[in-house]
Amino acid sequence: MENILHSKVVGEGKPFLILHGFFGMGDNWKSLANKFSEENLQVHLVDQRNHGRSFHSDDFNYDLLVEDLKNYIECHKLEKVILLGHSMGGKTAMLFATKYPDLIEKLLVADIAPKEYSPHHQDIIRALNSIDFTIHNSRKLIDEKLSELIPEVGVRQFILKNTYWVEKGQLGFRFNLESLTENYNEVIVGLPTGATFEGEVLFLRGGKSQYILDQDAPLLSAHFSDYKLVTVPNAGHWLHAENPKDFYSSVMNFIK
Repeated sequence: MENILHSKVVGEGKPFLILHGFFGMGDNWKSLANKFSEENLQVHLVDQRNHGRSFHSDDFNYDLLVEDLKNYIECHKLEKVILLGHSMGGKTAMLFATKYPDLIEKLLVADIAPKEYSPHHQDIIRALNSIDFTIHNSRKLIDEKLSELIPEVGVRQFILKNTYWVEKGQLGFRFNLESLTENYNEVIVGLPTGATFEGEVLFLRGGKSQYILDQDAPLLSAHFSDYKLVTVPNAGHWLHAENPKDFYSSVMNFIK
């Protein structure tokens, strides 16, 4: 059997799939998933390959992430899903919708545009690769080491959620750091020219984030003819965590 992505499924009703961002995992969305599940939605918190509890692979690009998602949808016998992706997950979601429009009822993209970004995770990647689990054998020691290159406490906490006890006294990262480091240039690519989706799309951006700019509007409409853009106030790139209340209501207004 092919590798099927790991997920946590909450609630019953219309299938609503959520894809996390780079170095994230489905668990990051647990509180919102519980809230969404009260609205007659069956929420699937999916771990993409090389993340969370899903399988590890040397190969990593959006075409593969899209096929992984298609296999997941087929395996769970889902039809006409609502698909929400944040950041890297948003790029997977956008490409998926352009390739398999019949499987999508509505598409939601959180704080990412279909464009190529300049590399901007180098400090995080360097910090992660500086961890030696034989020396940094507690979350406190890992945090101290990470802080040399990552001053933001929130970012470090987000990363530390990915640490787990491989065995007694031995911590490790859930994500496949080697493959993600090696394939980082695949994460920042844009949507291929000519890839389009004609269904309903909601783009959500953080009011304090620079990931979706006003001047990206022509690019959004070139790929997605029926899109809306909503700005979530008092939030940066992690808009769903920084302002869950407004994020939730924007999502529900669109879905309903």
